Amino acid sequence: MKLTDRAITAPVPAGKADHIAFDSRVPGFGLRSRGDARTWIFQYKIAGHTRRMVIGKATAIKAEKALGIARGLYQRVMDGGDPKNEREIRRAEAANTLGPLVERYLETKKGDLRPRSLAEVKRHLEEHAKPLHKLPVNSITQAVAADRLNDVAKDSGVVAANRMRSSLSAMFVWAMKQGYAERNPVIGTTTRKEKSRERVLNDAELKAIWNGLDGDQYGAIIKLLILTGQRANEIAGLRCSEIDFERNLITLAAERTKNARVHQLPMSAEVREILEARAKQQAQENEKKDENDRDLVFGYREGPFSGWSKAKAALDERLGKALAKPLAHWVPHDLRRTVATRMADLGVQPHVIEAVLNHVSGHKAGVAGIYNRSLYSAEKAAALALWADHVMAVIEGRKSKVVPLQRTGG
Repeated sequence: MKLTDRAITAPVPAGKADHIAFDSRVPGFGLRSRGDARTWIFQYKIAGHTRRMVIGKATAIKAEKALGIARGLYQRVMDGGDPKNEREIRRAEAANTLGPLVERYLETKKGDLRPRSLAEVKRHLEEHAKPLHKLPVNSITQAVAADRLNDVAKDSGVVAANRMRSSLSAMFVWAMKQGYAERNPVIGTTTRKEKSRERVLNDAELKAIWNGLDGDQYGAIIKLLILTGQRANEIAGLRCSEIDFERNLITLAAERTKNARVHQLPMSAEVREILEARAKQQAQENEKKDENDRDLVFGYREGPFSGWSKAKAALDERLGKALAKPLAHWVPHDLRRTVATRMADLGVQPHVIEAVLNHVSGHKAGVAGIYNRSLYSAEKAAALALWADHVMAVIEGRKSKVVPLQRTGG
């Protein structure tokens, strides 16, 4: 018989709750009837075993189209293929996406890496590689990996792209050994030549950036980076438990800092104002989402803020429209260099700047660092207040109230 669209409405033979009518044109092509349900199927044998697969619902696929699909499946069987098994493999591969692979990989690295190193790898794979998370692992080609690395280099800089490249490649090497990936798509992508960045923003640029920020999380983070000179991931991952409003102090735990040392940062009035406003906003958000136990100041659900690329692109677009000419390329880490350089211009001593930035070099390196355990709390507070007043004077178009510090001999 020839199965047509009319066959869908044909009654099931009496006494048969489950009936298959086969088409005479393509071996194995049939219409299965169970109650009121009608389904196109294809049935074949492999090594003496009968295999049956569903083509689709008869109400959704016309008979001629189903026939064409069955003809293609029959040809694959004749060529030695196993269509049902191939489909199951494709479905399994489609379900094996990068997001869950990242989770499995990071879980295995918890005991292998120092907390700070693990945090860096997490940032590379959870934040920078996030646009790839929904892609099947084996669908990520060299071109896809290269495009993502290009975007990271553009948004976060060459160093960030190179570090992400290393983390992504290491994960794929592990995945290949575990049978989760067929290849490492990072092989052959560009390792970018690194050079020390020298970008220091001037007052006009700082003012433009500040005024271009929205009142969202990204805006608060960038303002805090401008006012404190801290590392972007340290502010983006700031915890409520690290903020002491009574002592006017932020304390970053050792596992959250690059040099694995506790870092205390006095809050200027401007930093405190931003964090108090964020605390009120967060309380409202938590109340709506019933997440009162959330410790992170920024971000959503269990993770810190991670929308760097999208937010930075939106800011750059606003700056381009507001300014007579586009602002020269900058990345958030340039703000750290800017704070250090401009503090020095204001007369802040090098060892105090290092203390503010939590650097272990110069005065704190080698023997000096072993014996000199001073946190320079008062000096850091004065330097941050001086810098914050300078920034706000620039933003508000007024003269700074604080007199620059006088340099003294070594």
